[in-house]
Amino acid sequence: MRVHVIYAHPRSDSFNSALHDIVLAALRNAGHEVDDLDLYAENFQPALTADERGAYHTVGGNLAGIESYVARLRAAQALVISAPTWWYGMPAILKGYFDRVWVPGVAFHLQRHGGAIIPGLTNIRKYAVVTTTGSPWWFMRLYMRDPGKRVLMRGMRRLFAPDVAMHYLCHYGTDVSTLQHRQRFIARVKATFAAF
Repeated sequence: MRVHVIYAHPRSDSFNSALHDIVLAALRNAGHEVDDLDLYAENFQPALTADERGAYHTVGGNLAGIESYVARLRAAQALVISAPTWWYGMPAILKGYFDRVWVPGVAFHLQRHGGAIIPGLTNIRKYAVVTTTGSPWWFMRLYMRDPGKRVLMRGMRRLFAPDVAMHYLCHYGTDVSTLQHRQRFIARVKATFAAF
């Protein structure tokens, strides 16, 4: 299976970087073809320009400068997001990637007279998110109601194949986690992607 991994973290010595490496190794060991997009390493420019916003709703015309990213997304059969949760959501570079690349005619199609969007990424049959957050699980789930999870899981689901298989793996409380906690999470990540 062709798996597109989108990674967003600026530091190679972070726990997120280690998780990203584990995801890649597990996918490759399972025989998948992996296309790894490291947004920081590729110096992806996240800010939507005035011209891009002006062409946003012009299907085809909204691809200027992002053609290679769109081609990689359309070639994928599965998608993995590997990024931390900062301020209850995704890093700015990842949000900018979605703003600039997941445009009408690519990620979704707008109906002429309004109504629900039509999925544009029905080529994606498996989807996973691997993330970390400094906040403890009870705060994120009970108080904040996991806003990042809702965007990346519930919001994205509508863009993929109707029967998409989905996984959300979050290491809560990373700021105070022990080696034992991190090792348990690593084992969960390895098992998920060994069977992906």
